[in-house]
Amino acid sequence: MVELATGVEQLISSEQDTELRKIGEKVLAEKRLSFQEGITLFEKASLGFAGGLANYVREKRHGNKTYFNRNFHIEPTNVCVFTCAFCSYSRLYKNREEGWELSADQMMHIVKSYDGKPVTEVHIVGGVHPKLTMQFFIDVMKRIKEHRPDLHIKGYTAVELDYMFRKAKVSPEEGMQLLKEAGLQSLPGGGAEIFHPEVRSKICHDKVDTEGWLRIHKAAHNLGMHSNATMLFGHIENYEHRIDHMDKLRTLQDETGGFNTFIPLKFRNKNNDMSDVPESSVVEDMRLYAISRLYLDNFPHMKAYWPMLGRQNAQLTLSFGVDDLDGTIDDTTKIYTMAGSEEQKPALSTTELVALIRQAGRHPIERDTLYNTIKDYSNEDLDALGANPHYN
Repeated sequence: MVELATGVEQLISSEQDTELRKIGEKVLAEKRLSFQEGITLFEKASLGFAGGLANYVREKRHGNKTYFNRNFHIEPTNVCVFTCAFCSYSRLYKNREEGWELSADQMMHIVKSYDGKPVTEVHIVGGVHPKLTMQFFIDVMKRIKEHRPDLHIKGYTAVELDYMFRKAKVSPEEGMQLLKEAGLQSLPGGGAEIFHPEVRSKICHDKVDTEGWLRIHKAAHNLGMHSNATMLFGHIENYEHRIDHMDKLRTLQDETGGFNTFIPLKFRNKNNDMSDVPESSVVEDMRLYAISRLYLDNFPHMKAYWPMLGRQNAQLTLSFGVDDLDGTIDDTTKIYTMAGSEEQKPALSTTELVALIRQAGRHPIERDTLYNTIKDYSNEDLDALGANPHYN
């Protein structure tokens, strides 16, 4: 730890820019960055400076630990009532024959296909289908819990929940209570995109607004549930929009403490209405991860979603503030493959994910959804793991 502090002190003292040096000193002193200081980092900080500070924060909190879980996704449908400009995934109801709609039995078939496998989480998220009601999902979750009580159900973005609650004529608070009673245990972070109305009106004007998204997550937190938070970056937003987004999350976290992790999501421009918008560079992606780690001082974890970034770039984020690489996923999500991500069949075995983390010089820790440690793979023999079907 002394070595870590000495390295970051040298980084700060060698910085020529006075504003950046002051920011570095605040990070070292564990003082909160202001809104303007967040913008200053985006405007002035080199990748090396932002990354060095972010890695200091990451290692001070988590050492070399890098978390992952063994999970799978269920995407009930990609039919959606909304028309987000950046989305490559959804199909309008009138074009539903181009998409898919899973029945409750089909969803249960996916769950049962993991019987006997050591997964700990099912992640349920998809489009907003006009015919799929809150009661439908309540019934499905009850069936999942009856079949496999130990499986943690993380499900439904605030966009899906907002539509469900409005259709069922219940408040977010009432709706969250009903879903919790049915078996829902935590929320993913999707649907946040960019909170600033200037951007939101252009890229996702017709779905839940910022206040609605925050209210649903606050309602979950107030019931003792945890959730994640995301931000879609690298499209038409500017630095102020990014910091505004993170500032709103930081404020709610101060109030509730219910967010587990922040997940920056890179905009991908294939097969959507924003295909003319160029994607951000890897350098800018890493700066975004680093600055997010510095600004969101009250978020315990930072996650890089490897199916979106690709394996090598996900490894790289582990030097820029990230301490979580999501999960094994097992080729059960199409959201980013349809947008042209590097991972067209997003599946990693436990052995592959452990190797990926160890290649980056980090210690792989299998966690449950709430970051309780299940197993430390730091000293496991990779050949033995690879030969064990339990881990492949």
